[in-house]
Amino acid sequence: MCEVAVPKTPLFSSPEMVSLLYNKSSLNCSRSSSSPRSVSSPRKIHVSPSSPPPPCQPSVLPLAVDTVLKRKRPARIAVPVISSAAVSFGFGFESEKVEAMEEEGEGYSVYCKRGRRRSAMEDRFSASVGIRGDSRQAFFGVFDGHGGAKVAEIAAKRMSKNVIDEVARRTESELEEAIKDGYSTTDREVSEEGVSGGACCVAALIRNGNLAVSNVGDCRAVLSRRGKAEALTSDHRPSREDERNRIENSGGYVDCCRGAWRVQGTLAVSRAIGDGHLKQWVISEPETRVVKIEDDCDFLILASDGLWDKVTNQEAVDIVQPLCVGAEKPKLFSACKELAALSTSRGSIDDTSVMIIKLPSFI
Repeated sequence: MCEVAVPKTPLFSSPEMVSLLYNKSSLNCSRSSSSPRSVSSPRKIHVSPSSPPPPCQPSVLPLAVDTVLKRKRPARIAVPVISSAAVSFGFGFESEKVEAMEEEGEGYSVYCKRGRRRSAMEDRFSASVGIRGDSRQAFFGVFDGHGGAKVAEIAAKRMSKNVIDEVARRTESELEEAIKDGYSTTDREVSEEGVSGGACCVAALIRNGNLAVSNVGDCRAVLSRRGKAEALTSDHRPSREDERNRIENSGGYVDCCRGAWRVQGTLAVSRAIGDGHLKQWVISEPETRVVKIEDDCDFLILASDGLWDKVTNQEAVDIVQPLCVGAEKPKLFSACKELAALSTSRGSIDDTSVMIIKLPSFI
């Protein structure tokens, strides 16, 4: 930035200089097999006007006989330029793109791949094994952000603790209510952060030989029972009759827009974490199903709609089965990547997250 002295004439007026300050923060991914994983949030760009400079004084040029006074041409002003490709609107400055996240842990693997639809991946996940010192207790979650990744990040960091804390205070018969309160607490914390956007999620809590699966939005959980696919969740879409009735009874409406049924003509899911501007209709209350982990329970697939929009439940189970069941060395991570690759090969441009949990490891 430079200051320029120019003649004070009607042609030139004193400009107000603006100081554009920004910080870069790199996007870091940490690998951990025993704690939730997320990408650190970048810093925001701060634009603050500086105090205007004093009025410019006219340049004084030496005069000579028969010399004509000429107006001096101002020097070129250097203006900082920020690449638009590096700015994530609403969530600050991003210095690099995350193409994929992956993790292999005791009894599970997860793979998240950025789709071509957006410049930054909005999916996140969390995995906590050995809760309260018990290797048979665990919490897993897949979080699919929309309108940015911030809500998915917050939910991935806090959902497991909120649910586990609520469950610890309740009896076994109150498990579903405890999970519901854990979701509600997470949604309130997102609201208190003052961030926009939202996130769908699917979570699995393994405790005392039981599997409790919950979801909001269109992330899905599919159980394999001796190679047969069994959906443990139902997608929350405005096209569901009970969801549409709930929205309309609350004073909202469902409309078909851009090829999908949407709440208030905007959001294509009817339940989510966040989305404060639609909270009257887009609720954070999960649907929960509890099943006992039996000998016929092979594995559980948790995935975002980037997978399920292109791959059926049974197709997913058929691909994972030979890699994870009966094999001397189960290849859970390879199965995750193979499912994500299949979705992409069929035309998916959305972020795709796949987590596979080997259930016999927790009984």
